[in-house]
Amino acid sequence: MLKPVPSRRRAACLALACLTMGATAASAAAQTPELVAPRPFEASYRLEIRGWPGATVRHTLSQEGLHWLSSMRFSIAVAKGEERSRFAVEGNDTRALLYSSSYSLLGVGDDYTLGEAELTALDRQTALFDLSRRVERAECTERAPCDITFLDHRGRDEHFQYYVHPETTVSVPAGDFQAPSVTLTDVEKPDRHIDLSFHPQWPGLILSAEYIKDGRRDTTLTLTRFAPQ
Repeated sequence: MLKPVPSRRRAACLALACLTMGATAASAAAQTPELVAPRPFEASYRLEIRGWPGATVRHTLSQEGLHWLSSMRFSIAVAKGEERSRFAVEGNDTRALLYSSSYSLLGVGDDYTLGEAELTALDRQTALFDLSRRVERAECTERAPCDITFLDHRGRDEHFQYYVHPETTVSVPAGDFQAPSVTLTDVEKPDRHIDLSFHPQWPGLILSAEYIKDGRRDTTLTLTRFAPQ
């Protein structure tokens, strides 16, 4: 998904990148009935990356006029990263407008920006929000998964498949929630998948996430604080 980088820097990049794999879900949901409308919030997550000390991820969804802004940022020892996405919501449709991301290790890193003309599909921050709105109504099973696509930080297409789990109680430090969950699998790397649980009434809000690589839990994200705005 990301270009080859040293293992520690790669882990820092994956902290946001692998946990913000959403989807356009064009084939997964009909345009009826009306999906849950976005609402602003602030949230904190506990981030655990195998081989690294734990850290906190800050996540905000805020409204700016007619647009919405999703931002996730984290810092682990000498590494840090941030992703920001501006998008518009028109009924059941989501349109990406601007995406930016930055990662650094020991003060050395990269910055990326995708403008509206380059966003031929949803970027992964916007796609995360879009998927969370649709997941409860998506008829995607393990035997018949749905195809999903999004753009990575460089504007390259990423292709995944996902299926929906029956709604269950998700217990995290921020509370207990009846919530939908999905499993996303990288089509090109089937040994890797992501398990995601979303808050059913606050689009874009993650309850928990696990990135599994080669059968081992590589990265986890757990909701520790939730503040509706």
